Amino acid sequence: MGAVRVGFISLGCCKNLVDSQNIITLLMQEGYRVSSTYERADVVIVNTCGFIEDSVRESLEVIGEALDHCPNVIVTGCLGPSRELILSTWPRVKAITGPHSAPAVLEEMRRLFALPEGIPGGRVPPGGILLTPPHYAYLKISEGCSNKCTFCIIPKLRGPLESFPGEELVLRARNYVSRGVKELMVVAQDTSAYGIDRGYPGFLGHERGDLYALLEELSKLEVWLRVHYAYPYPHVTRLIEMMAAGKVLPYMDVPFQHASKHMMQLMKRPGDADRILDTVSGWRKICPDITIRSSFIVGFPGETEDDFRELLDFIREIRLDRVGCFTFSPMAGAPASAMPDQIPEEVKRERYNRFMEVQKQISAEKMQAKLGTVQEVLVDTVDEKGIISRTRADAPDIDGVMYLHAPEGFRVRPGDLLRARVTDSDEYDLEGDIIVP
Repeated sequence: MGAVRVGFISLGCCKNLVDSQNIITLLMQEGYRVSSTYERADVVIVNTCGFIEDSVRESLEVIGEALDHCPNVIVTGCLGPSRELILSTWPRVKAITGPHSAPAVLEEMRRLFALPEGIPGGRVPPGGILLTPPHYAYLKISEGCSNKCTFCIIPKLRGPLESFPGEELVLRARNYVSRGVKELMVVAQDTSAYGIDRGYPGFLGHERGDLYALLEELSKLEVWLRVHYAYPYPHVTRLIEMMAAGKVLPYMDVPFQHASKHMMQLMKRPGDADRILDTVSGWRKICPDITIRSSFIVGFPGETEDDFRELLDFIREIRLDRVGCFTFSPMAGAPASAMPDQIPEEVKRERYNRFMEVQKQISAEKMQAKLGTVQEVLVDTVDEKGIISRTRADAPDIDGVMYLHAPEGFRVRPGDLLRARVTDSDEYDLEGDIIVP
């Protein structure tokens, strides 16, 4: 056997994408040839998602599709711990590993498809393979989660919080920036808990190695620095202060999940409507141009019509910039799945629609308020259909975009940082004219 061709399929969230990058980096360094297609693949690796039931179904379907194209399939990722489910559905799967297990995937490849002696290892760029466009990258700073939210199985899938060494993270980020990355997105299951599991060991001259020490070092790279998945702990005020100082993008991604105290207690989440409103008011005083993104669950077991109306009132009052809403999805192993007073699917869907109607109007008003303003934008794509960019208030894939018009003869490339004046808007997106320097 000569070179072994590996088809790689990555499913799920950006944190899983980072795991895929790590697996592919190891495989290529070993000498395997990796592509994103099944064509002529000797083996296909599927990095699965298993967070909710829809994700499980999608993962099982993709595994089956891979087996239709290739008899040798390795399954890794969040569905990996559900070994019996995978094998009962697809008994021809050759090997299964869990999430965040790049070395284990490499060992399975060595066992099943050992490379002959003399196959040279592949060269990878500093920091490893990126599966994102070359101008932005995700920096995953920890694995797992130690929170006990009743709707979530991440701690069971990925284990408790495990923070990565600060020196290694800063080095990886420096390597990304040296390759042309213009935006770093700091991600984890709970970014604001970074370092607590290790006792906050110091690094690079910082006595306390917490999130703020890490961000202080990353801010020296002078790129867009965006923090995702922060919890509203009291100390997060320090993050808002760093935003106000221009060290971090003024973009707060915080999953509130609900507003009713009754619901928050059932979910085992901190806070209630009044406390969240006070917290957000404080953030906005410190950093007036902050963009706040959050996510909410409707149809959680025990949610009454009064609970839901309280959530709607909260949304109208707090007027968040970016909002995602999900209907509760029962998941094996999640305590909420066994709770009494499960909500019928038609009620969940009706509440979801009512929620989104309220938020859509708020979003449209916030977008309209930007008409005539000048925004700094990062260009994502340039093709025959036009120029698509994002403002500092927009993360890729989950937020809106800004469609740009360029003057005749003005050359624009992905990764360019430009200024543009907003000329039009809808509920979620902007349109504008590039301002020539």
